[in-house]
Amino acid sequence: MNNQKLIETREWIRSQLDKCISFWLSNGIDREHGGVYTCLDREGNIFSTDKSVWMQGRCGWIFSYLCHVYGTKKEWLDAAESCIDFLEKYCINRSAGDRLYFTVTEDGKPLRQRRYCFSEAFYCMANAEYYGITGKKEHLDRAKKAYDMYWNLNHGMADPTGFSPKTDPETRSGRALGIPMILLNVSSVMKRVDPENAPLYDARSEECVRDIINYHYKPELRCTLENVAPDGTARLHYTEGRTVNPGHDIECSWFLWERALDTGNSELLNIAGDIFDLAFNAGWDEKYGGILYFLDCLSRPPEAYEHDMKLWWPHNEALIASLMIYRDTKSEKYLDIFYQVLDYCKEFFADEPYGEWYGYLRRDGKPTEPPCKGSTFKGPFHVPRCLIMTDIMIGEILDS
Repeated sequence: MNNQKLIETREWIRSQLDKCISFWLSNGIDREHGGVYTCLDREGNIFSTDKSVWMQGRCGWIFSYLCHVYGTKKEWLDAAESCIDFLEKYCINRSAGDRLYFTVTEDGKPLRQRRYCFSEAFYCMANAEYYGITGKKEHLDRAKKAYDMYWNLNHGMADPTGFSPKTDPETRSGRALGIPMILLNVSSVMKRVDPENAPLYDARSEECVRDIINYHYKPELRCTLENVAPDGTARLHYTEGRTVNPGHDIECSWFLWERALDTGNSELLNIAGDIFDLAFNAGWDEKYGGILYFLDCLSRPPEAYEHDMKLWWPHNEALIASLMIYRDTKSEKYLDIFYQVLDYCKEFFADEPYGEWYGYLRRDGKPTEPPCKGSTFKGPFHVPRCLIMTDIMIGEILDS
C-alpha cells in the first residue's frame, strides 16, 4: 500500500464531493416550490421541471447523511428539509393507502404511480436519517410506517393502488433482486438511527440475506441473477431470466459485506466477496474499460438496448465495494481494482469545469449527446454517497 497515493486520492475525492454538492445546491434546489430538480444538463441547466419522487427521498437522505458524517451545515440541513417537506406535502397518494408517487410536477401535482415501491424505501431513508440528526420523532414515525409498508407490500399485502403484477401470475411470477437488496440497505439505516428496535431490523435483514443467497446467487452460473422463479430456479429460456446487472450485484455485495461485519458472519463475507468478484470480472469491458450495464448470463444478446453503455452508479458501487473489501482483507487485488475503476472515473465521468459526474456514457466512454448530469433516475445520491464512504474508508485504512 502506498500511503501517499491514498492521501492524494482522498484529496481528489474530497474535492469532487465539494464540487458535486455545490453543483446540486446551486442548480437543483427549487427555492419556490421546494424539493429538488434532477433533470440537469452538463452546466446545470434544467431541461425538465418534472420531479422524481425517488430523488426527493435520496436527496433528503444524502444531505442528512452529510450532516451525520461531517457535522450539520445549515445549507445541507435546509436542502434535506426542503426535499422531505416536499415529499410529505405532495408525493404521498393519500387515497391509495399512502403509497408514494413516482413522478410529480414541479409544484407537486401527481403525474405517475408505479407498482414497485422504491419511492417508499427512499422516503423511509430520508426521514430516518433526518431523525438521526435532529431527533424529531415524527420523522422516525414516518420512516417506520414506510418501512413496514415496503416490507408488507413485498410479503403478501394487497397493493392499495390496485396495480396488478407486472406479468400474469398464473403464467409467470418470480423474485427480483432489487427488493431484498434495497430493504437490506434501508434496514441498516433504520437500525443505526433506531437501535431500540434492532431485533426487528436484524430479523428482516437476515431474511433479505437468505433471499439473496438462496434464490439469486448462482455460483454454478458464475453470476447473481436479477430475476428468478419463486423457488429460486434460474429460468434460462427467456432473456429476462438470464439478465445480470453487474452494478446491482456489486452494490449488493457491499450491503452483504456490511451485514457480515455487523453479525460476525465469516461465511457471508466469503459469499459477498464472491458476488463482487463474479460481477466485476464479468462486467468489466476489456476493450474500452468501464463496467457494462447489462449482461446475459449465457453470453447471448441482452434485450436492453442500453446494455453496453457505461452508467455512473455501477462505478460508484465498485469504488465502495472494492475499497471496503481491501480495508478488511488487506488483499492488494482489491486496492488495484479500486484504482482501476477510479482511473476510469477520473478520465470519463468526472467533469472538472462544471462539477458533478456525467450520468450516461457510450461504450467508448464518450458522454451521450447532449450530455447530462441528472435525470429522473440520477440525482445527488450515488456519486456523493460513494465519495463520502470512500473518504471515510481511506481515513480508516490510513489510521489502521
